[in-house]
Amino acid sequence: MAVEAIQKVTQVEAEADRRKEEAMAESKQKLLVAQRAAQRLLADSRTEAENEARQMLVQTEEEAAKATQKVLEQAKLDCEQWKRTARTRLDQAARTIVEKVVNR
Repeated sequence: MAVEAIQKVTQVEAEADRRKEEAMAESKQKLLVAQRAAQRLLADSRTEAENEARQMLVQTEEEAAKATQKVLEQAKLDCEQWKRTARTRLDQAARTIVEKVVNR
């Protein structure tokens, strides 16, 4: 019976070692799968962030172009107004110059 008990203990120990090795192999496999998933997630996140940054840049450039166009349009209107004002004063300026030249 002692031999049977020793054999039984040896079998149980061998089975425990086998299960331990299986558990370690399974853990390594799960870790590898998790690492690969994390790398894919990181790559996807980077790609998504780059796409969002590109979209934000395009949107910002469009907004800047619109703002620039508004400023240019306003400057053009202001310039036209100054030209109209100058034209109305042109006759008076010419008369004043003629008076000063003639009265010398």
